[in-house]
Amino acid sequence: MFTVAQAIYNTLSLINRQKKITVVSLFAALTVVGSFIRIPFPYVPLTLQTFFVILSGDVIGPRYGAYSQFLYLILGLIGLPVFAYGGGISYFLQPSFGYLLAYPLGAFVCGTLIRKMMRTERRQRNFFMMMNLILINSIGMLVIFVIGLMYLYLNLRFIIGKEIDIMDLFWSGFIIFIPVDSMKVLLASWLTLKLHPHFSWLDSVLQEKRRAVENKDR
Repeated sequence: MFTVAQAIYNTLSLINRQKKITVVSLFAALTVVGSFIRIPFPYVPLTLQTFFVILSGDVIGPRYGAYSQFLYLILGLIGLPVFAYGGGISYFLQPSFGYLLAYPLGAFVCGTLIRKMMRTERRQRNFFMMMNLILINSIGMLVIFVIGLMYLYLNLRFIIGKEIDIMDLFWSGFIIFIPVDSMKVLLASWLTLKLHPHFSWLDSVLQEKRRAVENKDR
């Protein structure tokens, strides 16, 4: 009896592990796709990557969202052309590499804050949830920009050897992206509202709370 139960448990654990690997790989692949949709700018290209970064944290959680972005970085650094301008270990010399380095942290921040919101608030009207999601995704996006801007400044100053005014730095590395990235935040927040319930199996605590609420309603 114990052997059968153990075998069933091992099988279910394997299936669950494979599902987690699948969603991590999926969001890493989506980030790759986002890098190919780009508009070139002087130092940092405009891409769809950050959209998939915050969406990964939103939908599959802080740990697996960060894993998907670490996987993306590893693929690029080992030489696969998955970054906006190629790949390889020398890519860290690119002025925009700081933004890429911030992807795992950005996904982790979004996922952590959203998990906290979902766990503490059993029921919220969609409007208030949407407002919270927009705020959380804006924070995640700012995390990426802060790290990206610091790296951009250090790269231009000490690697490329170019003097750059602080206002020019903010314009070329942040301000110019605000309109499009605001739309990314809105779309990611709306999609999270629709997709999040389908990925609750990745969060055992959230899953237990949802079951408790459903049982209470019966």
